[in-house]
Amino acid sequence: MSTEQAQILPTGLARRLVRDKLLTEQQARNAHIECTRRRQPLIQYLVSEKVVDSRSIAAAASQEFGVPLLDLDALDRQALPFALVDEKLIRKHRVLPIHKRGNRLFLAVSDPTNDRALDEIRFNTGLATDPILVEEAKLAAAIDQAIDAQDTSMTDLMDADLDNLDIAHDDEAGAGGDDSDLNVDDAPVVRYVNKVLVDAIAASASDIHFEPYEKFFRIRYRQDGMLREVANPPVSIASRLVARLKVMSRMNIAERRVPQDGRIKLKLSRTRDIDFRVNTLPTLYGEKVVLRILDSSAANVGIDELGMEPEQKTAFLQCIKKPYGMVLVTGPTGSGKTVSLYSALNILNAADINISTVEDPVEIQVPGINQVSMNPKTGMTFAAALRAFLRQDPDIVMVGEIRDLETAEIAVKAAQTGHLVLSTLHTNDAPQCLTRLANMGVPPFNIASSVLLIMAQRLARRLCPHCREEDDLPREALMEEGFTEAEIAEGITVYKAIGCDRCVDGYKGRVGIFQVIKVSEEMGRLIMEGGNSIQLADQADKEGYADLRRAGLRKVKAGVTSLLELNRVTKD
Repeated sequence: MSTEQAQILPTGLARRLVRDKLLTEQQARNAHIECTRRRQPLIQYLVSEKVVDSRSIAAAASQEFGVPLLDLDALDRQALPFALVDEKLIRKHRVLPIHKRGNRLFLAVSDPTNDRALDEIRFNTGLATDPILVEEAKLAAAIDQAIDAQDTSMTDLMDADLDNLDIAHDDEAGAGGDDSDLNVDDAPVVRYVNKVLVDAIAASASDIHFEPYEKFFRIRYRQDGMLREVANPPVSIASRLVARLKVMSRMNIAERRVPQDGRIKLKLSRTRDIDFRVNTLPTLYGEKVVLRILDSSAANVGIDELGMEPEQKTAFLQCIKKPYGMVLVTGPTGSGKTVSLYSALNILNAADINISTVEDPVEIQVPGINQVSMNPKTGMTFAAALRAFLRQDPDIVMVGEIRDLETAEIAVKAAQTGHLVLSTLHTNDAPQCLTRLANMGVPPFNIASSVLLIMAQRLARRLCPHCREEDDLPREALMEEGFTEAEIAEGITVYKAIGCDRCVDGYKGRVGIFQVIKVSEEMGRLIMEGGNSIQLADQADKEGYADLRRAGLRKVKAGVTSLLELNRVTKD
């Protein structure tokens, strides 16, 4: 030990940490020297270097200095009086205003000895300041979130590209105005909206939600199927943000009482365009706007990237290459049905094949495929489009969804008369597709003779390979989740999500979980005898087809996803 180190004895919080056996005297001396060299507060140093966890430090500091301890997670972050204190002071002193009562302002701090921060904020706000102790790690995260979310000074957006984004309007959208509807003072709003859209694309979000409430306005992204709050612009500009979005999507900005639909095409570069499908909905405190991001690059997802097991991929490819028949895909909204169908169409798309699709609306634009958007106002329904397709010399037809008996009958007729028909149905699993068609009124014989393959699917979040950790589960828990005794005897490694700077809550990207069933002669016989979905599921099990749960357990066993995520997407 050097003479300098020997002379430094722990004082204040460091002494308390030594007394509580959270630090040794040597560690306290080293920390003091390092903090002095870095000009960094002791608590910040101990937490950043993971010498002591922030919870233990906060508890010790509360005891040592007699300052009340608060869990920041118990507060509504959106209700914090963030605007009362200048952002520079918040960053400089690492404090967060959490409550104002009369002329007193309560500040969240991790270091209760930082009197300079309290004095400076008292001077700038004219309010008496009281410290409330919180954990350093939670305080740092809350400050970053509050600063990112508020973004009240939108004029700081200096990125020149945000001013020059090329917005190409959809001619079919409702006429409602152009950029001239916004006055010059709204230029920061234009840049802000552009930034939100560009950031959403960069974050691989599928949807953007602009949501007004009584006391706050929030923006959320849907990433990997989960909504995440990303910003809280001031309520005072909510109407201007909504007006800008309506102008971009060619909606009527004067109409605020009924829902409207529109479309935006954002030209990011010469080679890349991103389409947004826009919908407004009048709510109690203003119009909510949701944008669905339609990235045509999704159509280029290869069949190998979907996540099918080898035997499932083989069955799928065999059926889509047949000259006639029907292939049905089922699953809830947002489960990737469209991407799966377009992966098949990309394989089949060739100069000697005529492919026509009708969707509600067309989300992925692909050269070489004749695509039609459904429009009930003009009489362009699924059934009307299908009738027209049959007079257009088609080889392959894709129907966005079979919703009624008329559409189902035409689709079955097309499948029986030399056309390959791809479509979707909304059911919980593959066997229920067959009974759903029967319940619609399609004769069982037509179902048995036309349907080649049914595929149910879900999308589960992929575990981040950089931070996942083994989850030590007892044998009984694994059995309860559905693993067999043989699998457990062989040894199963189950992983759980942790979270790091390369992922979102321990997950990054998504993978498909599939139940793929080829309709066999025995299944056809069951259908014609009026068999229900339970009997069909039992027959599929006899023929070796894994259900969604079993397919998902394979993904868990392979370390692709977690049991928690599998339960979220497959467990009843």
